[in-house]
Amino acid sequence: MEDLRYVVLLRGINVGGNNIIKMTDLKASFEKMGFQNVSTYIQSGNVLFSSDSSDKEALSKKIEQALSHAFNYKSKVVLVSQKNLSKVVDEAPPGFGIEPDLFRYDVLFLKPPLTPENAVQKLTLREGVDKVWQGDGVLYFSRLIAKAGQSYLNKLVSMSIYKEMTVRNWNTTSKLLELMDN
Repeated sequence: MEDLRYVVLLRGINVGGNNIIKMTDLKASFEKMGFQNVSTYIQSGNVLFSSDSSDKEALSKKIEQALSHAFNYKSKVVLVSQKNLSKVVDEAPPGFGIEPDLFRYDVLFLKPPLTPENAVQKLTLREGVDKVWQGDGVLYFSRLIAKAGQSYLNKLVSMSIYKEMTVRNWNTTSKLLELMDN
């Protein structure tokens, strides 16, 4: 069976001095779990790897349990296959990411069973600042840089739904796909 490529997006590490994990230790942990072709990208917790399993739910549970034990924190991850990440990038809304001097572009990766339909209902948008689009397991979010302090995305952190997602900016999302394709 051919190995499948994944990226696991960790939430809540290396932010504000909490849950500090060195990328070398994170990589070693994934190798210890038996994954192949393991690499990390930037400090926010992006781990690329290969596995012969296509069971994303079982993989997610295995990773969360191992990381919780190894690094002594309550691990939550969003696991994204190469096929799904390719779809996320290819099916971004028209014009998404093309005006980085005017807008901040983020992708909110949702942890199942949270769906884009359910997540978008819980979000409040500020007219003239925020825009949101639904995708396959994600929400695409843009906010006007000049009024970013007024964005309602900032309030998302205090909502319970925030624990069921992780946010990556558009540049990181695109770079992760590029790394997976190489």
